[in-house]
Amino acid sequence: MKILAISGSTREASTNTALLRAMKDIAPSSIEFSVFDQINTLPIFSPDDEGEKTPAVVVEFIKSVSASDGIIISSPEYIRCIPGGLKNVIDWMVSRTEIIDKPIVLVHASSRGDDMLVSLRRVLSTVSSNFFEDLFLRISLLSKSPEQIIEMLQTEQYKSQITPFLLSFVSEIQKYQDQLE
Repeated sequence: MKILAISGSTREASTNTALLRAMKDIAPSSIEFSVFDQINTLPIFSPDDEGEKTPAVVVEFIKSVSASDGIIISSPEYIRCIPGGLKNVIDWMVSRTEIIDKPIVLVHASSRGDDMLVSLRRVLSTVSSNFFEDLFLRISLLSKSPEQIIEMLQTEQYKSQITPFLLSFVSEIQKYQDQLE
């Protein structure tokens, strides 16, 4: 099972990126887990840049979306909204068909950010018929360094939350794939 985890943060010391990297380390061996943490490398979406004009970096990103069985998104909140960089990523994905039925879930690295989550849930439920809104993992990691987060999430207390979450997502992906056959 291939999972693509997208960080909605551009910060080098992002708690969201650290959460996704820790999840990658914890993921069962049956899950091929990759983290896309370079939303700042994608140019601003324009319909004029689609088709043959699509920038190479976007083509590579879309290939990773297409090759994944499911997507996990973790994002900070900026001014009570979806960060512009993440919205840009979604704009690039939704201009194609790869995201339409893709299973998607959210994880969140903060005890805050509910306004952004409401907006993001609305957007994702619009772009994918397989957005699993009720399958959600929140771990408050505010004021922790990426190194502290990775170390903290390696404890049984957090593994016992992350592993079942991942396995539940894999189960939902499998149900979806079984319907296609």
